Amino acid sequence: MDSKTDVLIVGGGVIGVCSAYFLAQQGAQVTLIEKDEIASGCSYGNGGLIVPSHAVPLASPGALGAGLRWLFDSESPFYVKPRMDAELIRWLASFVWASREGQMLKSLPVLRDLLFASRALYEELAKTVGFDFGFEGKGSLLVCLTKQALEKERRETRLFEEFKIPVSMVNRDEALELEPALLPSVVGGVYYPRDGRIDPQRFVVGLAEKAQGLGAQLHTKTEAIGFESNSGRVTKVHTTRGEFTAGQIILASGSWSPQVARALRARIPIQPAKGYSVTVENPPVTPRLPLLFSEARVVINPLGHALRIAGTLELAGLDFSFNPRRVAAMQTASSEYLPGLAEAKVIEIWRGLRPCTPDGLPIVSRAKKLENVIVAAGHAMLGMSLGPITGKLVSQLARGESTQLDLIPLSAERF
Repeated sequence: MDSKTDVLIVGGGVIGVCSAYFLAQQGAQVTLIEKDEIASGCSYGNGGLIVPSHAVPLASPGALGAGLRWLFDSESPFYVKPRMDAELIRWLASFVWASREGQMLKSLPVLRDLLFASRALYEELAKTVGFDFGFEGKGSLLVCLTKQALEKERRETRLFEEFKIPVSMVNRDEALELEPALLPSVVGGVYYPRDGRIDPQRFVVGLAEKAQGLGAQLHTKTEAIGFESNSGRVTKVHTTRGEFTAGQIILASGSWSPQVARALRARIPIQPAKGYSVTVENPPVTPRLPLLFSEARVVINPLGHALRIAGTLELAGLDFSFNPRRVAAMQTASSEYLPGLAEAKVIEIWRGLRPCTPDGLPIVSRAKKLENVIVAAGHAMLGMSLGPITGKLVSQLARGESTQLDLIPLSAERF
């Protein structure tokens, strides 16, 4: 197969599919290739929360402190697997630098604007795209079991108020009124009115079908294995199923983006961060709202007849090994907030690799020295939250239009 297209997208997760949809909507000739199936990676088993509340980037003073405490605890929510890896050492050094308060305060409004814009696009898509992906925008509730955790969250709400992110502290009674399914042992929490939830697989697969209906070509089981370039432009992409010639290339391969970039003689500072989810069937109680558990560092998404528990951050490289102790710790910790979760029937355990940049902001920009390559990767745990706005920005960038948001803070040149 030797195919020509205006735009070739490498990656069939939420970022690649949203890019394909918005480009096809504007009349571009789009081809998307995916080495597995559509939504087979992090777009499949993630928590499915849409979280403008997560505007504090991963690289922050709080995350740095927690990481140092948890570094050698393999059951902790944030774990770095010790290994001699020059790229990891370089990434960790950049992460420490970006975690300084001054740098975090520069990144926060950038992430806030991206999250708010994407949340608005989700609401618009829910009304116009023509299929149900389970969108609800009723907010989310973070709950605490201890006064110490509640005070920590209170300090963060002051930062949110400073940056005009809607947030409300709630006491125990108010938390139980918002979410009666909670155990009475909670001491209070934080309500984020702009948060929401979706069924992530339904969204990505459904949007891919809509993109096809608009003329996009989707090729699964098709892996990019090499590139030809000339005078600063990629001229041909070699895949396991033939060659593609494209005017522009969108690199949206998530945690595999650095590998693909190396074939282009480019460097993208992304580390894979393993996360887990546990989906349980017919739980004893079904919460009304998506929930975030402060001490356990997990999220809960009600999915009709099922409930998804998701969390953990494990910097272990491209490692898909399964750690049952981490999964058990998530389920056990969650049962301190919601009754019966430890005994609920597990219907699926999933793990995936989230692509993390050292400063907690994604890369959405043209690649260094390759004028027809756009990188759209590094969204960490916010890929689902940021999918629509990233797709919109990629579409505008590829078409040479003014972008909805300033892309300078997201440039690949910043590293």
